[in-house]
Amino acid sequence: MTVTSLNNDYKEIITSRRSVRVYDPAVKISREEMTEILEEATLAPSSVNLQPWRFLVVDSPEGKATLEELAPGNKTQVTTSSAVIAVFGDMNAFDNADEIMGTAVEKGYMPQEIKDQMMANYTDLFARIPAQAFREMILIDCGLVSMQLMLSARARGYDTNPIGGYDKSRIAEAFGMDKERYVPVMLISVGKAAKEARRTTRLSVDRVAEWK
Repeated sequence: MTVTSLNNDYKEIITSRRSVRVYDPAVKISREEMTEILEEATLAPSSVNLQPWRFLVVDSPEGKATLEELAPGNKTQVTTSSAVIAVFGDMNAFDNADEIMGTAVEKGYMPQEIKDQMMANYTDLFARIPAQAFREMILIDCGLVSMQLMLSARARGYDTNPIGGYDKSRIAEAFGMDKERYVPVMLISVGKAAKEARRTTRLSVDRVAEWK
């Protein structure tokens, strides 16, 4: 594939993405393909490469019934989609820093001495950073992975809808997760559109950007 064709394909993925609220319930995404979508999503950047995102893939009737009660205003997306992915941020994400950097050393991406220095620096940093500041950091990182997830799904011909309207105070516990550790970010419904989504408009670049 040439660079030009790749760029054109990518533009098509971006411009064809829509927020779909009604899906074809007969279309089921296999666990294998969903895993590939998640793997591509996790290539998104994150602060200090901590990869603080955690995904809860809700695709069973029982899981959807629980989620439906937590997101009554988005019942259609929950019930008709192939799956709804709940994206969480992990407040204990730094616990994985040594493993992440150690793997980079093993693969030859980073020399051991650099890894040791970075671990020392970041261990000191994250011991001092306020919890609220860390929370804000991982929310940004999880926003990046969520957008990449939606584009990965779109590249496979699936549709998505990011959802913020649900009971964030109860979702972690409802699925047996530690609510103090896992910060709810958004839900993302994934499936095949049953009808074409309404097109939307965007403010022009000259309204939202400036050059100095």
